[in-house]
This record gives sequence, structure tokens and C-alpha cells, in this order.
Amino acid sequence: MAAQNGKDLLIKVDMTGGGSFTTIAGLRATRIAFNAESVDVTSLDSQGGWRELLGGAGMRSANISGSGVFRDADTDERARQLFFDGLTPAFQVVIPDFGTVEGPFQVTALEYSGSYNGEATYELSLASAGALTFTAA
Repeated sequence: MAAQNGKDLLIKVDMTGGGSFTTIAGLRATRIAFNAESVDVTSLDSQGGWRELLGGAGMRSANISGSGVFRDADTDERARQLFFDGLTPAFQVVIPDFGTVEGPFQVTALEYSGSYNGEATYELSLASAGALTFTAA
């Protein structure tokens, strides 16, 4: 697989609740992280004293973050309203040449900043709020 453009890693939000996904505008940097808790079942009987983990157990989660500049009033307003209402709509993360991750996420942080002689920027953090699906590219 060839190297991919970072700009092709897209975060999309369901704008209406009906499956109408729109890319969150103005993002310059995006990131998705998958996590899985392990359940340690090591005992005195564990072979050679090696740690044993219980397969298929533990909690799985995903976190998404992004930062960028204000570019589109509709997606800016949607992200802000999701934070204040505490809603968990569907989001999609398009990972170039890999696939699409989709499922409910909650906006857990929304930060705004700006400097006197620069552009206004924002940072967005999302936490998975249910089962996620993966569709290969």
C-alpha cells in the first residue's frame, strides 16, 4: 500500500439523524484511536509464570480528535449543539485505503482559541458511545 494523504482521513457527522453524513469542515488534523481493556486471569497455575489474558473480555472503545479552523457554519453549529445537548449521533471516520468506521459518538470536548494576528481555531474530541461497525474500502 502506498503512503496516504492525511487530508483524506475524514470525520463525518450525521447532520439530521437520518444517515445524511457531512464532513466536519475546516479540520487540519484528525486522529482515531481504538482501545481494548485486557482482563488478567493469571494464576499460580499459569505456565512459566506468564501472564494470561481472557480473550473476548473487557471493554472496547474508540476516541476521535480533530483540530482546525472555522470554515462551515452548519457543521460548526452541529458540533456545538451536540456537545451542549449531550447527544450521541452517528459519526463516520473514513480511513483512506482501509475503510470506514461508523457508530455513535459523544462530543466530550470542544475547545476554541485564537490569537490577535491569526485565525480562530477549534479542537474536537469524541468518545464512542456504542457498538461500532467497520466497512473495508
